[in-house]
Amino acid sequence: MPRSRQLRLDLLHTFEAAARHLSFTRAGEELALSQSAVSRQVQQLEESIGAALFERRHRALALTEAGRIMRRAVEDSLERLRDAAARVRTQTGRQQVTITCTPGFASFWLIPRLARFTAAQPDVEVRVAATLELVDLERGNVDLAVRFVPAAQGVGPVLFEEEVQPMCAPQLLKDKARPLRTPADLERHTLLTIDMHDGSLTVDWEPWLQVMGLASVQMAHAVRFTHYTDAVAAAVAGQGVVIGRLPLLADLLRQKKLVAPFRTPAASRRGYFVTLAPQAQHNPSARAFADWLVAEAAQSGAGRNPRRT
Repeated sequence: MPRSRQLRLDLLHTFEAAARHLSFTRAGEELALSQSAVSRQVQQLEESIGAALFERRHRALALTEAGRIMRRAVEDSLERLRDAAARVRTQTGRQQVTITCTPGFASFWLIPRLARFTAAQPDVEVRVAATLELVDLERGNVDLAVRFVPAAQGVGPVLFEEEVQPMCAPQLLKDKARPLRTPADLERHTLLTIDMHDGSLTVDWEPWLQVMGLASVQMAHAVRFTHYTDAVAAAVAGQGVVIGRLPLLADLLRQKKLVAPFRTPAASRRGYFVTLAPQAQHNPSARAFADWLVAEAAQSGAGRNPRRT
């Protein structure tokens, strides 16, 4: 085949993501490309094979018959390439483990502990894919996931279940003009919260409110963030009160960067579960990393969250 007619692997990879999501935008988010870049690459592939792969509808995509044929072939080829790469890594001694998890879990719990795994397993290269997107373990290029889901829906070993309670910087407790002795005192402070699609400000607070017997929480101001990590950073900076998730924020409590003004946490009935991808079931490095996560959670005493003293 002339070089100009050869199929580029990067175009096939982009096409597979677009075909799976039926969205250039979502494919771009997965591949760290812009929507226009995905569209251009798909067009280049269509020009290369001489057939349209998608029907471009208003705000929607659909695969053509040629697209369906190509999707089956590309998925099979990429899977075979992933398997071959895994075998080569094993044979050469260079091993890689990719984990997908939420940004909050990565920042607050995993990364502070990760050096212990790499010290114990120096031949294993760890890749952390922190995202709020739910990665398909059967098709995504990952070995295992830590899923944050309702406890009743968890699959695989549980690392820990979550408790929640309000948290703030220590200096807020020293503000005599705005004490934080009872939940009613929250009305003088700024709420630091996640921007929910339904417009709700306090959905993460509901388990704690129920335990405290409160219908709602009214606060003087509210600042919304896209990511929980940013809301926590604002709390550490003394900008307001955030609903703290334990044990994710246990280290910040121990370091006195945050404090819990009220002593009563509440179970959110959600937890963090380790799930191995099907293709990683027989990968010793992936299984070792999953076992290490469970052992670290047990050693950290996740069920014994620190309280304010």
